[in-house]
Amino acid sequence: MELLMDILNVAAYCVLGIILMILGNFLIDLAVPCHFPTEIKKGNKAVGWLSAGSFAGIGIILRAAICSPAGAAVEETLFSGMLSSTIYFVVGIVFFILGYLAVNFFHKQYNLNDEIGNGNEAAGIMVCGIFVGLAAIISGVIYG
Repeated sequence: MELLMDILNVAAYCVLGIILMILGNFLIDLAVPCHFPTEIKKGNKAVGWLSAGSFAGIGIILRAAICSPAGAAVEETLFSGMLSSTIYFVVGIVFFILGYLAVNFFHKQYNLNDEIGNGNEAAGIMVCGIFVGLAAIISGVIYG
C-alpha cells in the first residue's frame, strides 16, 4: 500500500511540475519580447536555451520544496505540499524575470531582448545560467 501511495505522489507532483513548467515558460515569454513558439519553430537556439533554463530552474525549485526538511517536520499532506511547491514556483518565476531584467538593464553593451530575438545562442546560454543559478539560490534557502 505504501508503494502505491508513493507512486500516486510521484504522479501528482509530476503533473504539477509539468503544469508549472508550461505556465512558467508562458510567463517568461510575456517578459521577453519575442514569441517563444514562433522562435522555436524558426530554430532559435537562444530561446531554446532560455526555455531549457526555465524548465531546469523550476524543476530545481520544486525538488527543493518537495524535499524540504520543514515539510518533513510537519506531517505534510499532499495538498499542502503541492501548495507550498506552487508558492515557491511563483517566487522563482518572479526572481527569474527580475534577474533577466536586471542583467538586461546593467549590460549596456548589448540589448539582451534583441540578442535573444535574433537567435544569439550565447545570450540564451547566459539566461539559462541566470535561471539555473537563481534556482540554486532559491532551493538553498528552501532547503536550508
